[in-house]
Amino acid sequence: MLKSVINAFKIKDIRKRLFYTFFCLVIVRLGCQVPVPGTNRNYFADWFASQQGDAFSFFDAFTGGSFTSMSLFALGITPYIMASIIIQMLTLSIPALEEMSREEDGRTKLNEITRYAAVGLALVEGIGMAVGFGKDGLLAKYDALNIISVSVALTAGAAFVMWLGEQITQKGIGNGSSIILVFNIAARIPSDMVGLYERFVKTADNVGRAILAAVIIVGVILITIVLTIILNDGIRKIPVHYNGRSNQSRISATGNTNSIPLKVNTSGVMPVIFASSIMEFPVVIAGLIQKTPTEGIMSKIFKFLQSSYWFNKDEPVYTLGVLIYIALVIFFAYFYTAITFNPVLISDSLKKHGGFIPGVRPGRPTTEYLNNILKYIIFIGAVGLFIVMVIPIAFNGMFGARVTFAGTSLIIIVSVVIEAIHQVETMMVERNYKGFLNS
Repeated sequence: MLKSVINAFKIKDIRKRLFYTFFCLVIVRLGCQVPVPGTNRNYFADWFASQQGDAFSFFDAFTGGSFTSMSLFALGITPYIMASIIIQMLTLSIPALEEMSREEDGRTKLNEITRYAAVGLALVEGIGMAVGFGKDGLLAKYDALNIISVSVALTAGAAFVMWLGEQITQKGIGNGSSIILVFNIAARIPSDMVGLYERFVKTADNVGRAILAAVIIVGVILITIVLTIILNDGIRKIPVHYNGRSNQSRISATGNTNSIPLKVNTSGVMPVIFASSIMEFPVVIAGLIQKTPTEGIMSKIFKFLQSSYWFNKDEPVYTLGVLIYIALVIFFAYFYTAITFNPVLISDSLKKHGGFIPGVRPGRPTTEYLNNILKYIIFIGAVGLFIVMVIPIAFNGMFGARVTFAGTSLIIIVSVVIEAIHQVETMMVERNYKGFLNS
């Protein structure tokens, strides 16, 4: 992978895309340092310290720490992510939207709807924060003018981050919103590593325990990274033959001359993002309206939803919340694959080009065959994704490590980085292929 990145910088067009992406990310980080006018930047830092669980830490990690510092990009890319989740779920349940998603013009229209929905969510969140926390000290002066200005500033910041993500997708290396999300999460890693050092290494009784603690921390991180790479690179190849034609002269729907490669992790990191967002959403909303329950049945339900309470030896019952997480990850794995991968189109493309899967008739039997394979591949990928995710979460719960990059965040970082490198490699292959044709 490192060799691919080095080679990419040797190609002018790809080098320009890489620098453009980096420039956009620098703007994101600069925006995270610009304070929202009329607010007390220390308010949320003090408020966070009084909160229990990790829901807001998870949310703050997604914004690169700009939420606690109440910067212009305090809402980050999260309104766009939530809007994407909502629109994609509606796409499966509303036939008209599903029909739109199958056409190029329809997908463009759905993207526009997602943008408007993201701005609407950002506005609602901005107003909620300004009104809900303004009286308690977030706003320097609690009046209508200040509420409006803060709400507009937060909404504009979220809209600008969304626009930057689209620019990275179009003019950079692609997958802009995920790259911004990863860049924000990675910005918190240095401070988290310092916290781990002070929590486990610096306070160790002797040198031996300090070394052991350091080895365990590094080991957990490396194991998670390696397993994530293995999971993302896992592929099931389905052989394809062509009637009366050379395999080298025909190209299947996936761009491969003799097989259809199906990734084991068909939906990538999206099930983790969706599942985590859904589980944290009630806790975040309750906190924003300052209605977080501290006792009773609702308090226990909220603890089930937060990964910081899982694998805690003092309160093991809350580890059952992992089951809810497993169910959500598996559900969104099937859900997202249903949106992004269409066996009918693959089957029709094979039939059109005279291709067939050995032992399977073209047409509907091919579609059913692909669907049957997808059923167990998706399940295996979802379970593998959960196993990788649960390793650092179990470490955090058993040893009381409080970091923002563990579990879900670490998988997101590794998966998106791998995907970005693969995207760059694809650009290099396409460029070489075009150059060969031109020559």
